[in-house]
Amino acid sequence: MTQENIQGKVTFINHEKKYAIIEYLQNGKKKTVNGNIDEAFQKTLKDQNLIRKVHHFLSGDIVEFKIRISDRGDRMIATNIKFLYNNALDELINKARTNNKFIGYLKMVDDKYFIKEIDSYLFFPIPFSPWQVMPVDNGLNEQVTFSLENLEKKEKVSARLYTSEYIPEFHTAVKFHKSKTPVEATVSRVTPHSIYLNVISDKIQAKIDADHKDLQDVKPGDKVGVIISHISLTKIVVETV
Repeated sequence: MTQENIQGKVTFINHEKKYAIIEYLQNGKKKTVNGNIDEAFQKTLKDQNLIRKVHHFLSGDIVEFKIRISDRGDRMIATNIKFLYNNALDELINKARTNNKFIGYLKMVDDKYFIKEIDSYLFFPIPFSPWQVMPVDNGLNEQVTFSLENLEKKEKVSARLYTSEYIPEFHTAVKFHKSKTPVEATVSRVTPHSIYLNVISDKIQAKIDADHKDLQDVKPGDKVGVIISHISLTKIVVETV
């Protein structure tokens, strides 16, 4: 195994098989090598202080790595792959600050949804809301419009669809929140720390601290009057009435 660090560019990623193809120069000639980009493997490298942090690799990433013989001894592979920068990602982030609207293709990798930006081929994860209607299979590989989020943290940039569909109960919860309408919630579970409530059927759920002074003796099936004091695409907060 060579001990020197080599710099190269990720030209292809197979997210399902968790490997990347890296192009680099050796003695003035272009060469390619495969490397493992599995996040679990990266965590092992991080624990060994061989890389600084786990990275979700993208096409166009400029990386630093070493080369060694594979465990089977039949080929050379890239190891200790460390992300350096990505000019294409920087360009998209800069564009998003003034016009945050992009086109891409909806993809699924390891049961997780991503969007592949149409020009750069960069993959961005989509963090879906618990109350969002998930895309159907025939929506995969179709063009979608999206925006980029978490622009200040390059390693955590994600995508959000411009057009999203939510379950009816979520729209009802938003309406109740805006009107401050009391809701009769049902206790679904009680733990030493929390009381879990079905706020609107079992689709919209929330929890209250178990030491709440008005709920000391509640049990599953009991009714509790609440108002929805906060609701977002990822969180709901209720207070007793």
